[in-house]
Amino acid sequence: MAIVAAAGLAATFTGSPAGATTRTAPLPATGFNQPAAVQAEQALTAQTAVALGLAKGEVLKVRDVVKDADGTEYVRYDRTFNGLKVVGGDLIVKRKGEAISHVTYNRGAGKVAIASTKPTLSQSAALAKGAKSADFKATGNKGSLVVYVTPSKPVLAYEVVTTGVRADQTPSVLHSFIDAKSGAVLATDDEIKTGTGNSMYSGTVSIGTSGSYSMTDPNRGGNNTTDLNGATSGNGTVFTDPDDTWGDGTASNRQTAGVDAHYGAQLTWDYYKNVHGRNGIFNNGQGARSRTHYGNAYVNAFWDGTQMTYGDGSGNTHPLTAIDVAGHEMSHGVTEATANLNYSGDAGGLNEATSDIFGTMVEFYANNSSDPGDYLIGEKININGNGTPLRYMDKPSKDGASKDCWTTSTGGLDPHYSSGPLNHWFYLASEGTGSKVIGGVTHSSTACDGGTITGVGHDVAAKVWYRTLSTKLSSGSTYKDAREGAITSAKELYGADSNECKVIQAAFNGISVPAGAAACGGTTEPPPTGDNKLLNPGFESGAANWTGTTGVITNSTSKPARTGSYKAWLQGNGRSSTENIGQSVAIPATATAASLSLWIKIDTAETTTSTAYDTVKVQIVDGSTTTTLGTLSNLDKNSAYAQKTFDVTAYKGKTVTVKFLGAEDSSLQTSFVIDDTALTVS
Repeated sequence: MAIVAAAGLAATFTGSPAGATTRTAPLPATGFNQPAAVQAEQALTAQTAVALGLAKGEVLKVRDVVKDADGTEYVRYDRTFNGLKVVGGDLIVKRKGEAISHVTYNRGAGKVAIASTKPTLSQSAALAKGAKSADFKATGNKGSLVVYVTPSKPVLAYEVVTTGVRADQTPSVLHSFIDAKSGAVLATDDEIKTGTGNSMYSGTVSIGTSGSYSMTDPNRGGNNTTDLNGATSGNGTVFTDPDDTWGDGTASNRQTAGVDAHYGAQLTWDYYKNVHGRNGIFNNGQGARSRTHYGNAYVNAFWDGTQMTYGDGSGNTHPLTAIDVAGHEMSHGVTEATANLNYSGDAGGLNEATSDIFGTMVEFYANNSSDPGDYLIGEKININGNGTPLRYMDKPSKDGASKDCWTTSTGGLDPHYSSGPLNHWFYLASEGTGSKVIGGVTHSSTACDGGTITGVGHDVAAKVWYRTLSTKLSSGSTYKDAREGAITSAKELYGADSNECKVIQAAFNGISVPAGAAACGGTTEPPPTGDNKLLNPGFESGAANWTGTTGVITNSTSKPARTGSYKAWLQGNGRSSTENIGQSVAIPATATAASLSLWIKIDTAETTTSTAYDTVKVQIVDGSTTTTLGTLSNLDKNSAYAQKTFDVTAYKGKTVTVKFLGAEDSSLQTSFVIDDTALTVS
């Protein structure tokens, strides 16, 4: 997000008095004034690990707990394996009392155990790889071993953290994940999210202070604002004043910058507290520190565990941050403390759009006559020098780079541009299609599918998205996951047949995200009859009774079902990825014969007639042993559903998992569409 800095300053918010400079779990296992619910769940992690069937050496650490009025809890965990941090191993457990009703694993990684934690690549070689992946001269370089969850499997890797200053004078703290065997760079993620800074005025405002007088707010967890006095790190000195009248509205007055940073932190705290019941960034009652800095136009924003900097290195000296920008920045901390969305791929766009959404909501909440609520991002800072905003939520493509509609290539964009579809979704869900004037600004939006939508208002849309962020998404979530999570959240909040749910769903149609298992209303398939031991074998109850990758079971009309409207659609992404679904089933010991069958249709963009680039495997998981009964690939493409049958008599007397595992290479999609499954015995 491009941010504003007064006199090259920008606001910095930290969740702990000492701040932090490295990325860690926002809520550690002990201390940090954790809410009682987090402490209670942390005491039960060993029991939960056993219930989930995690491998030996996997240890859970509670990051966040969201509790509904009926006692249902959504407990978010990070993991370690044999003492190593697991990057991408986060999961969400939905439970009521001791009963676990659903588990969401990031990237479907139910287990993250690896065969060995001994690297073949030296640490010095990994450090060199990390430094090479940076586009700046390194001033610091350190690394440690981690387990990194790729889209296909967990691997041993080095996490190399390279620090330095980029050509535009913004700092960088680049995390590179290096395969500890092959030396391949698996992924990179910069703690510092870069943009451009300028200025904004909020007029005369009231801020919370204490004592005689310091810019410390006793009513908001001790929020305080410090002056870094030209430095780019450290804690700075808390602003003080003899008469509690702060600043003069000019760029030359250091207090003016502090006022705007403090005001933005105050507004954002109040919005999350009063609207969503969130008690501070980390929901622990502790305030944030806003750090102001004069010099080149950039801002260091330190959360407890993440860091973001914005600047253009131009030496701009215009003070004050815009309300929506302040809300945007603090919301990065809320995202870090909840879903912890990556800053790459689809997740990067979801991360950035989340901050745009809640920055916009803080602006509406503030009801400041100098900056009324609208769906423009950073409209007051004149970042382009011609009066245009940084981003447009009603039509994101108006900025010349963002996308209005989601495609399979969206995740390859810079997060500031891949955020476009979700920003567009939020506008459509809030205001609908057509033209209207909001906050004195004319907005006009059309749906990508050509539909007409009547919005349910920004308060409803934001409530749905906050629940999605806090209870449904994980670090590697995609736009498909966002659709599943938002529709499910709308059903939980307003009911499956509610207008709110239907508009949330229509808005995702309006940005071209394919339908998945979650749907408003819908039909329910009766339990199977006869000898079929599989439940929901034709998927007409959506994802009921099946586990695995979210969004695979879908009623999307682009891939017709064999019967009914639902089916399992594996792959079709056109990039390196894996997807799976499975169901546990007991095969009676009295069976004389047992067979597994399915109907499958395969279409592909691959043109080869000799190489199986993309595959789906039909598997049986028996305890720790996985047996592949058969493999189909792009070479088996067919124009109509074909039935495949496999003998599973050998598993009689056992409870096994029937699993369908799809995998694609780095390009050219292959879709494996499965319907009407059966495991019959005689």
